[in-house]
Amino acid sequence: MKGEMTQKGKEALERFKMESASEMGVNLKPGYNGDLTSREAGSIGGQMVNMMIPEQQWEFTRNSMRSHGHKITIHYDVALAI
Repeated sequence: MKGEMTQKGKEALERFKMESASEMGVNLKPGYNGDLTSREAGSIGGQMVNMMIPEQQWEFTRNSMRSHGHKITIHYDVALAI
């Protein structure tokens, strides 16, 4: 049914959560983790979002309007902030 997660999906999400926790240095154990601080729990979720939605970068080069024959490079870093 729509909105239900398969067992395979649940397992993949759990592995992803454990990997994110490990990268953040948070000791996450299977099951209940009520001993985590809000900061630790939030850092895991934030890391998961950062991995799912990476920073985007664009770079453009255009002719200078002020100096004939010169080029200007414009660099944009775009990140999703929640």
